[in-house]
Amino acid sequence: MNGRRDPLDYSGRVVIVTGGGRGVGRGITEGFIAAGANVVVSSRQEPEVLPPRALFLPADVREADQIEAVVAGTVGRFGRLDVLVNNAGGAPPADTDTASPRFTEKIVSLNLIAPLVFAQRVNAVMQLQGQGGSIVNIASVSGTRPTPGGAAYGAAKAGLLNLTETLAVEWAPKVRVNAIVVGMVLTEQAELHYGDDAGVKAASATVPMGRLADPSDVADACKYLASPLARYVTGAHLELHGGGERPAYLDAVDEARP
Repeated sequence: MNGRRDPLDYSGRVVIVTGGGRGVGRGITEGFIAAGANVVVSSRQEPEVLPPRALFLPADVREADQIEAVVAGTVGRFGRLDVLVNNAGGAPPADTDTASPRFTEKIVSLNLIAPLVFAQRVNAVMQLQGQGGSIVNIASVSGTRPTPGGAAYGAAKAGLLNLTETLAVEWAPKVRVNAIVVGMVLTEQAELHYGDDAGVKAASATVPMGRLADPSDVADACKYLASPLARYVTGAHLELHGGGERPAYLDAVDEARP
């Protein structure tokens, strides 16, 4: 490195990962820890097995006062805050025609309002730091295409992408804000979405890369966006979906051919 620091070396850096104890979030946590970062995991319940060297600070990210406590606790412990990964989110399937207003409010609160409020609190710290900071929002392909059974979730994730662009403009140049548009990911909860191994194999066959993403793939994208390698990248949507989905009409045409 000719005496220069590795841009992907996070030694001494401080990272908050919301929902960082399981699934994609755990992969992100482990990725930053492997790169040397001090990582704060924030979620409602402490993981049964906390990743080594991670610090847990509890919070329901839908509650502004609890977000404030996590940010204050992080800065109080480490004296700085370099990266926020807004990962907490999700939604169970729901028929749009019968979903209650209360259900919709909860989904939008978790997937759009919570990331906004967390970003606001973190930005207030980062703007005062000489080195600024970076915010990475974990979005979804559900926000860029129709999402049957997930209307509120898809709409919230679409809003998160617009929010990313807006905050990038408002908070530059001290704070960079980017989003990762994540496709299908193989986690410990994959069976809830894709079923058994045969279901996972079938889902993987629809992806040009031939497999579902691994949480480490998302972690690597986060590390890139938060690093000096992406120093001129802000307001961007990094698509992490293995090439997307094979157009349905291709299979339909193949089946129709004699």
